[in-house]
Amino acid sequence: MSAAAVLEAPPASARTPRGLIHTVLRLHRGALWIWLAFVTATAGFLLWLLGPGAEAAQQKLAVYGYSGLIMPDSPATGYNDLFYYPGTLITVASFAVALFAGGPLIARELESGTAQLAWTQSVSPARWLATALAVPAAFIVLGTTLLTVLYHQLWSTHSDLLVAGIGPRSLYFSLGPATVAAPLLGLALGALIGLTARRTLPALAFSGFAYFLVYAFRGNHWPFQGRYQQPELSSRSRAFTSAGTEIRDPGCYDDKACLAKHDVVRFTREYLPSSDYWPRQLLETGVLLALTAVAVALAFGVLRRRAAIG
Repeated sequence: MSAAAVLEAPPASARTPRGLIHTVLRLHRGALWIWLAFVTATAGFLLWLLGPGAEAAQQKLAVYGYSGLIMPDSPATGYNDLFYYPGTLITVASFAVALFAGGPLIARELESGTAQLAWTQSVSPARWLATALAVPAAFIVLGTTLLTVLYHQLWSTHSDLLVAGIGPRSLYFSLGPATVAAPLLGLALGALIGLTARRTLPALAFSGFAYFLVYAFRGNHWPFQGRYQQPELSSRSRAFTSAGTEIRDPGCYDDKACLAKHDVVRFTREYLPSSDYWPRQLLETGVLLALTAVAVALAFGVLRRRAAIG
């Protein structure tokens, strides 16, 4: 056996399913560490919002009521804004998944010839692609599920600290199974575009654009979030007097005289559940998973044609 053949042939363990998984993890360990760091940092942020952050905002709320949440110098306003940041981070992460799938995961491997070398060493193109998609998909599902559960717990516990309006409604309808399905669609779209483009930079550009179209459609069409068309969630705001009597929020802001006049000592609000939540979530999740399946099937079709030509 020649020295070149020895150098090119991977170890026998790399030809097994477990060895192929190890190879994918080794090749993309940088992206894996970035993902784990993102999940850890975002989970820590959510836990802070559940604990110390909520306590500080609640103290301000007890003094000024919900009218105080719109005061520019109110610390509670800062908490209101921070409440939405994890959702933004999860959305950005979904974009990053699409970019990663289109560029480093697929297109770069084709451009560098790494994938073609694997196909000549007892690793079929179909098994290569299946493993390349299954490994990141597992980490995506685990990470986004954890963040979604924590975020849903934050909503259930402290959504009363949010300023009423369209923002809480958008967040309410975006937390659920669809939150997990969205980055999986990004992964599938990126893989399809990476196989089609076969060049890293074009794949990155087209993957980002494709997922932007998905995101824009989700934000403006039923049964998706529809954040711009729908009314705010129904809520019930009340104040309590020193005698424990429940009254309507008088809207005193930081006017201590007004608070004393109404004998208000604390406030409360609750967002009422929507009967439309689960139908919308399940339908949106089904649509996203169906599109993911179509994109994966198309990706395998493109791969078969490419392997046949090659």
